[in-house]
Amino acid sequence: MPFHHVQFFTATIFKWIPVLSHDCYKRIIIDSLKFLVEHERCEVYAFVIMPNHIHLIWQINQHYERANVQRDFLKFTSQQIRFMLKDQNSELLSRFEVNLKDRRHQFWQRNPLSVDLLSREMIEQKLDYIHANPVTGNWNLADDFAEYHYSSASFYEDNKTEFTFLKHYMEYFRA
Repeated sequence: MPFHHVQFFTATIFKWIPVLSHDCYKRIIIDSLKFLVEHERCEVYAFVIMPNHIHLIWQINQHYERANVQRDFLKFTSQQIRFMLKDQNSELLSRFEVNLKDRRHQFWQRNPLSVDLLSREMIEQKLDYIHANPVTGNWNLADDFAEYHYSSASFYEDNKTEFTFLKHYMEYFRA
C-alpha cells in the first residue's frame, strides 16, 4: 500500500468561471470533503473555497490511490454542480458546455495541482497562503481572513469547529 505525504491540492473551475461564488455550490465541496473524511479516504487539514478555485491541504489514506481519490472528488462535485445548475440556472450551465467524446460539460480544468508537503515549514507556508487567499489581491471576500466562512482559518484562529471533518495539521506529526 502506498504512503501518501500531506499535499497541497488546487483545482480550478473551467475557464475560471466563478460558479463557486454561490454558497449552494460551496456546500457541495464541503459535503464531499466531509464524505471523504467520514469514509476514511483522506484527512483534511485545511481548505479554502474561492469563487473559481479551491485549495486543500490533505493527505490521502494509504489504502487509496491518490489519483483515484482526486478523480472521484472532482467527478462527484462536477456531477452535483451540473445537477443543480440544470435545475436552477441553465444559462450558467451553458457556459460549461464542451464538445468532448466523454462529456457535454466540464466544471474543473484538467490537471489540478498536487504538491507533496515534505516538512512542517512547507505545510505552514501553504496554510498561511490558503488562509490569506480570500483577503489578498482583488478578492476582498472578507475584512479578516478568519472571518471568511468557507475556509479553515477560523478553525485555526478561533477554534471554531463547524467543519467537523477538519483535523489540525500538527496531528500529522504526532502520528
